[in-house]
Amino acid sequence: MTITTGATLPDATLLQMGEAGPEGVSLGDKLKDRKVVIFGLPGAYTGTCSTAHVPSFMRTIDQFKAKGVDEVICVSVNDPFVMAAWSKDMGAGDAGITMLGDPMSEFTTAIGMEFTAEPAGFLNRSKRYSMLVENGVVTILNEEIVRGACEISAGETLLDAM
Repeated sequence: MTITTGATLPDATLLQMGEAGPEGVSLGDKLKDRKVVIFGLPGAYTGTCSTAHVPSFMRTIDQFKAKGVDEVICVSVNDPFVMAAWSKDMGAGDAGITMLGDPMSEFTTAIGMEFTAEPAGFLNRSKRYSMLVENGVVTILNEEIVRGACEISAGETLLDAM
C-alpha cells in the first residue's frame, strides 16, 4: 500500500556514514516534533537523480528553511558508503541535505514506493517522490508519474505546494 497524505510514516532505521563508519539513524527521532522534507529517488549517481532531483532541493533548501522546515532528507536504496560519496561529489551535504541510505529497501517498501526495472538493473528501488512531513504525518505528497522525469517531485513543486 502506498503512503498517502494524512498517514503517519513508519519508523525505520536508515543508514548514514559517521566518523566510525555506517551508523543507524532513526527516522522516527528525526520526525518527532519537526517539519521535515523527504525526497526519494531511484539511485545515487543515476541520470535524473544527479542532474535534476538532488539539484532541485539544493536550489530550494534556503526557501524551505524560511518556511520552517527543520531538515531536508534524501532517501535512496543505496548503502551509506555510496550515499556519502555521492553527497560529497554533488555538494549535497555542504548544501545542507541529509543523505540517508535504505540499502535493504525496508522503508521504501513499507511506504509502497518500491519498483523494479530489471533492464536497468534496478531491483526494489525507490520511485521518485517528495513529501512534507510534520511530526511524522505526511501533509503533502508528490509522486512522480513518468519515470525519468523530475517535475512533480522537484523541490520547486513541493515548495510551491506549501
